[in-house]
Amino acid sequence: MTKKVLFSLLVVGALLACSRAVFTGRKQMTLIPVGELNQLSFSEYRAFLSKNPPMTSGPEVDLVKRVGNDIKAAVEVYYRAKGLSSELRNFAWEFNVVNDPTVNAFCMPGGKVVVFTGILKVTQNEDALAVVMGHEVAHALANHGNERMSQMLAAQLGLTSLQVAMANKPAQTRELVLAAAGLGTQVGVLLPFSRKHESEADEIGLYLMAMAGYNPEEAAPFWGRMNRLGGAAPPEFLSTHPDPSRRSEQLKALVPKARAYAQKYPVPVSSKYRN
Repeated sequence: MTKKVLFSLLVVGALLACSRAVFTGRKQMTLIPVGELNQLSFSEYRAFLSKNPPMTSGPEVDLVKRVGNDIKAAVEVYYRAKGLSSELRNFAWEFNVVNDPTVNAFCMPGGKVVVFTGILKVTQNEDALAVVMGHEVAHALANHGNERMSQMLAAQLGLTSLQVAMANKPAQTRELVLAAAGLGTQVGVLLPFSRKHESEADEIGLYLMAMAGYNPEEAAPFWGRMNRLGGAAPPEFLSTHPDPSRRSEQLKALVPKARAYAQKYPVPVSSKYRN
């Protein structure tokens, strides 16, 4: 296939598969059928947990599940208010903790969330954990994985269906699925989202945590701690995140809007999972 033909097909595909990110309304190209992406995503999630068994009890597990369910409740309230509840049929939420010192957390397409114990030492409180989990869930809600995988699939494998790619090049396609979730093949090694995606996840995540009843003012201090963690060499988790000083300013500027979302789309007390 010539580059000219491929480019033409990409343009057509982009026009046919144009969608908009939740909350921000940003136009995006998502070429991968959600069912196909989730099938592979869930498979990789199960493979990850088989090698990294999740913790089954303890304060860390209770904390992550409590905050995760609060974020989930906020998502459901917002989507219901916007008449988008049907879009959540593609999500099968799970919130797990793995005992690993790596400073990391991720949310696979379809709502499979994993938090590493290493990042809990940086969050230090529920509000900051809500910052992390809101940010990761935002990547999934905004279809960042699908968007990135669509770009990678077209660039590396040619414009073809995911099923065909999986049949012809299973190993390479698996790498793309992991990359779509921000993961490498080794535990804790990230293939970063773009700065555009990270900034968008910051914004959406801030709205989600505020709606879930957490303090959005904790976002800037948390990311400041993350940036200081590695000094001149911050964690790989931050490799393509926004410039720290600019990020702090942007997050602080979004706090009033986040509080407005919390007032407009409050999570009912009956939906809360806090003790």
